[in-house]
Amino acid sequence: MSSNLKRDLTARQVQMIALGGTIGVGLFLGASSTIAWTGPSVLLAYMLAGVFIFFIMRALGEMVYTHPHSGSYAKFANDYIHPAAGFLTASSNIFNWVVVGMSEVIAVGTYLRFWWPELPTWIPGIVVIILLTLANLASVKMFGELEFWFASIKILTILLMIVAGFGIIFFGLGNGGNPVGFSNLWTNGGFFTNGFTGFFFALSIVFASYI
Repeated sequence: MSSNLKRDLTARQVQMIALGGTIGVGLFLGASSTIAWTGPSVLLAYMLAGVFIFFIMRALGEMVYTHPHSGSYAKFANDYIHPAAGFLTASSNIFNWVVVGMSEVIAVGTYLRFWWPELPTWIPGIVVIILLTLANLASVKMFGELEFWFASIKILTILLMIVAGFGIIFFGLGNGGNPVGFSNLWTNGGFFTNGFTGFFFALSIVFASYI
């Protein structure tokens, strides 16, 4: 039996994994918290965070292109700052993914309790962990295919939410045919519903969503 590693991920799978990977529980589940804290100014929070993330990713992209090391940004911190910075970067990255992974698992239970309120949150979490583990252990090709379709579902959901939003604003979808319009951006508490304090609280969740 050959023990050689194979690059079985196709271009479409990698592209969809990249797109789907930017859409997580921070956007779907965290949006309610950010809107409650800061109101319509959550739009400004996402734009502000997006500008920062754009320049960070642009810089990282150039460094990866120039120095294609497998260690990525931990390697860069080690080479250009200090080995301690590299260690802290790698360690915080591991910790980050542990936290993010668990938050995603908890979110599954939270979503399912909408339909089954009596369902313990840990049950769907365990099921998800088992299914994802099996998918990762099976083969790279199967993992890529599952990720492709899961990411497609998330992207389609985002597109449908945008369409529904326009329907509510311009055609009164779900509001008895009465268009909501844009007045809610400055009425009912104003653009900064809870002031700048609420805005900065929401900003932390927004940055977490981008992570």
